[in-house]
Amino acid sequence: MGLGGQLTNKVEMNEKNHSLTAEFILTGFTHHPKLKTLLFVVFFAIYLITMVGNIGLVALIYIEHRLHTPMYIFLGNLALMDSCCSSAITPKMLENFFSEDTRITLYECMAQFYFLCLAETTDCFLLAAMAYDRYVAICHPLQYHTMMSKPLCIQMTAGAYIAGNLHPMIEVGFLLRLTFCGSHQINHFFCDILPLYRLSCVDPYINELVLFILAGSIQIFTITIVLVSYFYILFTIFTMKSKEGRGKALSTCASHFLSVSIFYGSLLFMYARPGAVNEGDKDIPVAIFYTLVIPLLNPFIYSLRNKEVINVMKKIVKKRKFCNILKQVSSPLEN
Repeated sequence: MGLGGQLTNKVEMNEKNHSLTAEFILTGFTHHPKLKTLLFVVFFAIYLITMVGNIGLVALIYIEHRLHTPMYIFLGNLALMDSCCSSAITPKMLENFFSEDTRITLYECMAQFYFLCLAETTDCFLLAAMAYDRYVAICHPLQYHTMMSKPLCIQMTAGAYIAGNLHPMIEVGFLLRLTFCGSHQINHFFCDILPLYRLSCVDPYINELVLFILAGSIQIFTITIVLVSYFYILFTIFTMKSKEGRGKALSTCASHFLSVSIFYGSLLFMYARPGAVNEGDKDIPVAIFYTLVIPLLNPFIYSLRNKEVINVMKKIVKKRKFCNILKQVSSPLEN
């Protein structure tokens, strides 16, 4: 066989290998077949509560004009992004529990990662905006409406979404330079970018570097804003004369800061540390926190500990009860 024939066969083999791995198999929870029913029920319940809590919070903020303030606008968008994060991951994961075919195409992988990265990146900037908003409200209450004007709020929200879209676009763009001709099994419950790097036939060093720089820069920038804001908030709280006011403010800030710490800690550990690509055994436990647990907890942490949100919910419930009573009273009269 001549040199031309050998080259042709080599190209055909590469194309065959590449076509075979245009699809991947998700094996995240297949190692626990006896627990699949329990895991399905648990994750389905988490998804249901997450969607009801977050979409309900978005609807509440949209309906009630009293909640059309910077703090609640940021909170509503955070809830929307948490819904996006959960919806990008959970439906496919739930389907795979009882499906023999757990394949996912490369383009489905890219779409899943894109929406996950969009939600997580936007969340980072929204959490920073919320921390700055609380800093202005607590430390500069008399200047709040000047420092946190409506145009600034809109600009900060739009900036969060622009950054949230740019980051995954860059990551997915660099993902297109890779080829996958080896194993096609992804040891994860969703198609994350790090497992794809491990399956690449091309050295993913450039991709790792871009991910490390972008993810690290975004998280360091937003974490700095959060930490500085909370530092000044705590300083102001401890100088308060009222013990009751100090206790309430500390309680609220502590729950918010706990949520932020878990979220940023998970992301930093997952994407912004050197050597993350080579430690696939730690992916699943950490990913559960930032894809499932945080979107579940956020609506409860940021709304149920907020008196204004609770008062609006009570008002709606009372109004509904009153309307039902009126219907019951009017129905016999009509008859």
